[in-house]
Amino acid sequence: MIDTSEFIPLGVFKKPIARMWEISGKKLHAIEERLLEDEDKALVYTRNGRYTSQGWTDWTRGFQVGSMLLQAEATDSGFFLEWGRIATMRRIQHHLTHFGVHDHGFTTTSTFGALLRLMDEHFIEYNEWERNCYVQALLTSGSVQAHRWTELGGGYGFIHSFNGPHSLFADTIRSLRALAIAYLLGGVLRGEQDKEYSLLERLVTHAQTTSEYIVFRGGGEKTDGYDVRGRVAHEAIFNVRTGTYRCPSTQQGYSPFSTWTRGLAWIILGCAEILEFLDMLPKRVTRPYRKVQAEIQMALWAAADYYIESTPTCGVPYWDTGAPGLKDLSNWSERDADPFNDKEPVDSSAAAIAAQGLLRLGKIMGKDGRRYTIAGRKIALTLLHEPYLSLDPAHEGLLLHSVYHWPRRWDYVPDGANIPHGESVMWGDYHLRELALYLQRLSPKRPYYSFANFYWNVPVGWDD
Repeated sequence: MIDTSEFIPLGVFKKPIARMWEISGKKLHAIEERLLEDEDKALVYTRNGRYTSQGWTDWTRGFQVGSMLLQAEATDSGFFLEWGRIATMRRIQHHLTHFGVHDHGFTTTSTFGALLRLMDEHFIEYNEWERNCYVQALLTSGSVQAHRWTELGGGYGFIHSFNGPHSLFADTIRSLRALAIAYLLGGVLRGEQDKEYSLLERLVTHAQTTSEYIVFRGGGEKTDGYDVRGRVAHEAIFNVRTGTYRCPSTQQGYSPFSTWTRGLAWIILGCAEILEFLDMLPKRVTRPYRKVQAEIQMALWAAADYYIESTPTCGVPYWDTGAPGLKDLSNWSERDADPFNDKEPVDSSAAAIAAQGLLRLGKIMGKDGRRYTIAGRKIALTLLHEPYLSLDPAHEGLLLHSVYHWPRRWDYVPDGANIPHGESVMWGDYHLRELALYLQRLSPKRPYYSFANFYWNVPVGWDD
C-alpha cells in the first residue's frame, strides 16, 4: 500500500525536475540524431538501452514527437519546438485519417493538440495559417476516432479497439481527449444523409460504458467471483448483435480476472481528465449528463483507491496484481517495489500515468483529496530518482523498469535474468515528462495544465 502519511511540498520537486529535463533533452537529442541516420520507425521500447520498434499499430509516434514538445515547453527551447513542429507534420499527419485504431488521443492530442495549446497560450508566435492547420487536423482526428463506434443500445456504446467491434479497451478512456478537443473546436461527426452525431454525446457514452463494464465496483454486477471494488479489466467483450456484455478479457495482463496495472492507470488518468473537461463546460450543456458524471467519479474513486491499496509503498506497481510470481515475493505490497527481483517485473510506466491521474483527482476533490495528492506526489518523487530515472547517457530511455507486453515476452530480458528490468517504453518516458510539466504548472503564476487550454469555437447548441 502506498504510504500517504506524510505530505510532500511542491518545493521538493524543483531540483529533481530540473535534473530530469537536463537528462531528458540529451536523450531526445541522441534519439533524433540516430533517426536521421537510421530508418525512421515508430520507437516502442528499449532493448539493452536502445529504442527499437515493434509492429502492432504504430501508436507510439505521438509520444515520441510529443516528448519534444513537452521538452520545448518545460525548458523554453526553440530547438525542440522546431524539431517537434517538423516531426508532427512528417510523422503524425498520416494518423489523422486512420480509422483502424483507438488511439487518436495518444497520437494527435500529444502533437497537434499540444501545438494548438502552445500557440493559444502564447508560447508560439501566432500565425493564422499555422493555427488553422492544427485546428483542421484536430477536427479530422476527433471525427475519425468517434466514427469507430459500436452501438449497444440502452444509452451505451463505445469506441472499439483494434481487435474489432466487440472489444472495449480500458486504454481508450484517454483517447477521448481527441473527441473533447474536436467538440470544443465546433466539430461534429457527419454520417449517411448528413446525419449528425454529437462528439460530446459519444465521449460521455464511451466514458459511461467504460465505468460500467471495465471498472469493478465490488457489488457483483459483473457476475463473477472477482468483482473487487476498483479492480479493472483491460478489455470488455460484447455480443455486437444483441448489444449484451459477455465477459472480461485482457491482451496485456495476466488474466481477465486480475488487474493489468497499466490499464488501471489509464482509467485513473483518463477519468480524471474527463471529469475536469466536463466541469469546464456550461452547466446547461452538462445537465443531461449529471448522472453519468457521478458514475465516472465513482469509478475513478474506486480505481484510485485500488491502486493505492494494491501497490507497493513507493508507488510503483508490479505489472499485474494477479501475476503468479507475486506469491514468492513476501509482503510485496507492504514494502517498496523491487525492480531487480527474479519473479515478476514492475511497470514504472503505469506509475507515471497513474501519478498524474491521482494528482488531478486530488485537485478535483479539494480538501477531501489530500490522500490522492500525497499518493501522486509520492509516486512522482520515486520516479524522479534512481533506480527509475536513467542517468546512463548511453541508455536512450528516460524512465527505467517499464514493460510493454510481458505475456508475449516482447520485453528484453538481460542475460542471466528471469524477467525484464532496466528498460524503457516510449509512453513511460512521455508520461514522466508530462507528469513533471504538470507539477511545474501547479505554480500560482502558471495556468493549470489541461489539454483544453486553447481558444474554443462555441459548439452548436450552447446558446439554446
